[in-house]
Formats: sequence, structure tokens, C-alpha cells
Amino acid sequence: MSQDDILQSTKSVIQGLDALKNEHAKMLESVVDSMNSSLQIDTNKLEEKAGLLRKSMDMIELGIGEAHVMMQLGNHLQNLEAEKQKLRTQVKRLCQENAWLRDELATAQKKLHECEQANAAYSVEIEHLKFLKDVKQYDVNENNPSSSNNPPSTNGSSGQAMDLVNDLFPNDDDNISKNICLDPDVATMLNILALVYRDQSKFKEAGVLLNDALAIREKTLGPDHPAVAATLNNLAVLYGKRNKFRDAEVLCKRALEIREKCLGSSHPDVAKQLNNLALLCQNQGKYDEVESYYKRAIEIYTKTLGIDDPNVAKTKNNLASAYLKQQKYKEAEQIYKDVLARAQETEFSNKNAAVSQQQQQQQETQKTQQSKPGSSSAGNYDAQGGWYKTILTDQPTVTTTLKNLSLLYRRQGKFEAADTLENCATKARKDPQAILQALNFVKQTNLTTQQQPPPPTSS
Repeated sequence: MSQDDILQSTKSVIQGLDALKNEHAKMLESVVDSMNSSLQIDTNKLEEKAGLLRKSMDMIELGIGEAHVMMQLGNHLQNLEAEKQKLRTQVKRLCQENAWLRDELATAQKKLHECEQANAAYSVEIEHLKFLKDVKQYDVNENNPSSSNNPPSTNGSSGQAMDLVNDLFPNDDDNISKNICLDPDVATMLNILALVYRDQSKFKEAGVLLNDALAIREKTLGPDHPAVAATLNNLAVLYGKRNKFRDAEVLCKRALEIREKCLGSSHPDVAKQLNNLALLCQNQGKYDEVESYYKRAIEIYTKTLGIDDPNVAKTKNNLASAYLKQQKYKEAEQIYKDVLARAQETEFSNKNAAVSQQQQQQQETQKTQQSKPGSSSAGNYDAQGGWYKTILTDQPTVTTTLKNLSLLYRRQGKFEAADTLENCATKARKDPQAILQALNFVKQTNLTTQQQPPPPTSS
């Protein structure tokens, strides 16, 4: 018997007890009236009946009270069950978030391991470059003997004359050291070492090395060389990590000018520089400039690399994040949906191409089997059945877009849609088909939004 059935039976019992109470009250009234108009003998019997009736009414009152207590207890249990269900939902959500955090932790640990390996490789390369530098300096010293073999002067006048001569005509050793310091290979070594220091959060040492590398490259290669722009960009990134966004913006703009001058205004490196510049402006709250930089970068990537290049989707994600920080939820949502819709179109076209390729391979296999009856078809599994098991879209970009769109829906109070997208993004690492489910869900929301009638305009 369920809880609802028990409550319903209790209500019926309360109604029956109320009716029985009313009948006993009427019977008691009739007995009391009879007592007033009857003889002494009959009065004793009637008083006995009245006592029994009153006792029965007390028992009925007690039963009604117990039934009301049961009703209140049932309502309390229902409230407890609702709270229990709510807690189960929260626990389920926390478990999902915990799984997502574990995946993120695993990814971060993997990146940390890769960075440690890269740092080790950089250290080996730096040691090698130092060795080459020492060998080069040794060769120069061997080819240019020191002037210390000359006999020293004994009087003061000759010493002053030698100082004047040295000022006007510096010796060969000074020229040699200057040539070593102004070697572009030294600038490259300094740049690599600075990046290692930056990854180790040694920002002060990295800044000194990058400034030295910048000075060497400007003097040896010229102020408008692409290598100078690369050093300026690294220095701007370093300043950005130290929250010196204004100084970083100046360096980033100069790097952008050099790359536009050397590579052209439509080169992918220019778009990359625009991305960095937009991020610096975003940290300063210059959202108008941020929007223009991101849109120009998207245009360059689309024109040079194609609309399906991952850099296009990544830059669109950056632009949507800027809209999200400005609370422009409609614009951000439209960009996220455009990225996902394009991913779905690309996936569909790739699958169609895979199907056509599969059919061609099947035809070729049949011809081969007809010509060679003893050959088996077991080796064609990848061509016949493997294409649909792997999602051909750029999975990391799509997963990031799904998480960003989930965050947007959560801010708008659309918790059900946010949970759906977040679950698909979490499962995407182990089950690629979850991405297709999320793409279909976003497509359905797009169709629902388009079919909704527009709001009436006020006259």
C-alpha cells in the first residue's frame, strides 16, 4: 500500500468518524430530552445510556485527533521525499562536475608533463648553444692574439697618449666582443632562455633577456624584421602576465605594424597578432577595439585558411567570450551556435565524402576479388565500417564551444539546456557520439527559436 493510498484511507476514516460523531451527538440530545420527561426509573437507564454515548464520543474525538496527526505526518514525509529528490539531483550534478574536473586535472597534468619535457629539451639546447658560443669565442681569440705582449709604457705622458689612441682607435679585442654580443644566434639563444624563464614564472630574468634579444635583433637585422616582431610579441606576452597591459599593448601594436609591413595585411601571423592585441585590450576594458580586432582576425583566417580552419572557430569563441563579459548574451549565443552549426555541416559533408569513398573502395575490392578469387575482404574494415566511429570535426574546439554555451545558458537561467550541453561535453572525451547529440540538440533549439512568432510591436 503506497503512501498516497494511506493518506486517502485516513481522509475517509476522518470523514466516517465525523459522521459517527454527529450521530452520537444527536442520540445524546434525544436521550437528554427523554430524561427530562420520563420517570425516576427510566431516568437512571437514560443516564447510563448518556454516559455510554459520551464515552463513545470521547473515543471518536481521540480517533479523529490521531487521524489528523497521521495526515500531518504524511504531509511531512512528502516534503522530506521532495527534499531528498532535490538532494539527489544536486549530488548527481556534483558528481558530473567532479568528473569534469578530474578530466580537466588529467589534461592539466598532461600539459605539465609536456611542458617539463619541453623545458628539459630547452635546457639541453641552451647548453649546446653555450658550448657553441664558447667554441666560437675561443676560435676568435686564437685568430686574434692579444696585444698584451706589447711592452708597457714607463712614463705618464706615453700612458695618456695610449689612452687617447685607444679612445680613437679601439683595439681588436673590443671589436671581437661586440661582434659576439651582436650575433643573431645569441639573440635566438636569449629568446629561448627567456621563454624558459617565463614558463618558470621568473618574469624579471625573462624580461632582461628579451630586452637584450630585442636590442641585438634591431641592430643586426633592422627594426622592421619579422624576428624583431616575434621578440616584441614575446615581450608583450610577458608584460601581460605581469598585468602591465598598457605597456604590452604598445609592444603588440608595434609587432603588428612590422608584420603587416613585412608579410602583408592578410597573413595568418597578422591575425595571430590581432588575437593577442584583442586579448590585451579586453583586459583593459576596451571592448570596441576588441571587437574590431577579433572580427578582422576572423576575416583574415577565413580568407587565407578557409572557413573550416580551427583558428576561425577559436577566434569566434574569443569574440563570444568578450560579448559574454559585456553581458551581450544574444550576440554571444549566436556566435556559439554558428560555430556548432558549421561543425555539424562539416561533419555531414565529411561523412558523405567518406560514404562515396567507401563505395568506390567496395567497387575496387569487388573487382579485385573477381580477378583474384582466393583473396579475402577482411582488410577493408576501416574503409567499410570505420568512418562512422570517429568524429571528423575539430573535437577540442567543439567541446570548448559546448562548455562556453553551457555557461551562457546557466547565466541566463536555462539550467536544463546547460546541463544537457555540459553532459555531452563531459562525455565527448570517451564517447565521440556525444558531440553529435549536442550538435543535434543545438540545431533543434535553433529551429525552435526560428519558429517562435515575433513579439507584438507597440503601436
